[in-house]
Amino acid sequence: MPELKPRKALFNPELKRRGIYVLPNLFTTAALFAGFFAIVQAMNGFYEQSAVAIFVAMVLDGLDGRVARLTRTQSAFGAEYDSLSDMVSFGAAPSLVIYEWALRDMGKLGWIAAFIYCAAAALRLARFNTTLEVIDKRFFQGLPSPAAAALVAGFVWLMLDNDIAGSDVRVIACVLTIFAGISMITNCRFSSFKDINLRKSVPFIVVGAIVLGFALVTMYPPGVLFGLFVVYALSGYVLAGLRLLRRKPAASQ
Repeated sequence: MPELKPRKALFNPELKRRGIYVLPNLFTTAALFAGFFAIVQAMNGFYEQSAVAIFVAMVLDGLDGRVARLTRTQSAFGAEYDSLSDMVSFGAAPSLVIYEWALRDMGKLGWIAAFIYCAAAALRLARFNTTLEVIDKRFFQGLPSPAAAALVAGFVWLMLDNDIAGSDVRVIACVLTIFAGISMITNCRFSSFKDINLRKSVPFIVVGAIVLGFALVTMYPPGVLFGLFVVYALSGYVLAGLRLLRRKPAASQ
């Protein structure tokens, strides 16, 4: 009589025994809700609320990992849940918002541009998860998906704040969407700012600069936030160009 092999457990028994940490996953769920809310509002034609919701999701996404590290509640479940939430909030939501607002009237080119962004976000997250242990923590390989989402949502928010219709800037929106998508899967390195030690003392001028930054954002959030993320998106290409220029003299020598 053939020996019967034990059936593989559907759930990890160790995970079931330990349970799931509530606090960090609460922030992840809130970020997921903000991304879903952005999609719903875009379908209803409230694009400004959609853009703001994506920025809210970005803030919440930045908090969940830090809360998990501070409270020592990191888990494999939380990491996977965070990636799935990011795909909704920073992959599907921005592509749908920009498509509904500006790209719908461009026909095939419009939805292809939106798909390029959405697929690039999925590829970016998959590459990040598989290379997490071998990459330099000081840099991201490719534009982070929250920054790409902020670039797209910031453009929508800025145009709406200046009463500019999506149909009037649809070509710019298309180019920006494709640029954000390609930047996510490029090999250019973007600073992660993880090497900044918040416990270390800094000169007084740094504190003044932080206060000035908060004041500027408060004065005109759409323009300042969009400008900041444009600079950040271009910084990776600038750094790549500088590294290339440094290699040429070394190769000639």
